[in-house]
Amino acid sequence: MNTLTRFLTAALVPLSLALSGCGGQTPKTKAVYLLIDTSGTYTQELNKAQAIINYLLANLNSGDSIAVARIDSGSFSEKDIVAKTTFDMRPSTANDQKRQFKQAIDLFAGKLKRGSANTDITGGVLQATQYLNETGAGDKYVFIFSDLEEDLPDDYTRDFPISLDNIHVVALNVTKLRSDNIDPRDYLNRLDNWQHRVTEGGGDWRVLNDLERMDRLIVAN
Repeated sequence: MNTLTRFLTAALVPLSLALSGCGGQTPKTKAVYLLIDTSGTYTQELNKAQAIINYLLANLNSGDSIAVARIDSGSFSEKDIVAKTTFDMRPSTANDQKRQFKQAIDLFAGKLKRGSANTDITGGVLQATQYLNETGAGDKYVFIFSDLEEDLPDDYTRDFPISLDNIHVVALNVTKLRSDNIDPRDYLNRLDNWQHRVTEGGGDWRVLNDLERMDRLIVAN
């Protein structure tokens, strides 16, 4: 290294460090994966899921990512993703993406006539973690719009730990089943079981049944 190169290196390194500190911290990007239960009578709740998606589209920013997927008989599959996108840094392009995303969700809701036979929530959560980790976002969320009653095909294996490091998992609109009226402990046990799985996997767990409080869904930067 010659004398001029050493001088420039010595001068530029402190300058670059100073410039990197002037702008403050870059806001974290967010990534959201919403799982929608499409089994049984839960298809009647789709209007509430659409309201949640509209809220998310209004509050996510350029650089943020969102995906919406259905929970059906085998949810660990790309085919169950209804729509996904990462919003462009240009606001006008991001707004176009949001309009197209909403149109895709509305089309899906309009075509859904019959619920799935089974409910593979675990498979959906596994698919969600893969998507979220691939985005590289700073804040990652899985929203589960379901009664949390997992009903699997006989040959499926889902009784294993799920890695959810640094992922926020929020159960939404956890409706009560008819059997819960007979024994409310069934409802509480479903919540406890999922909370245990999430926290054991390194994630954090919340339940939000009052959808008028959707301002609590995501944390602002």
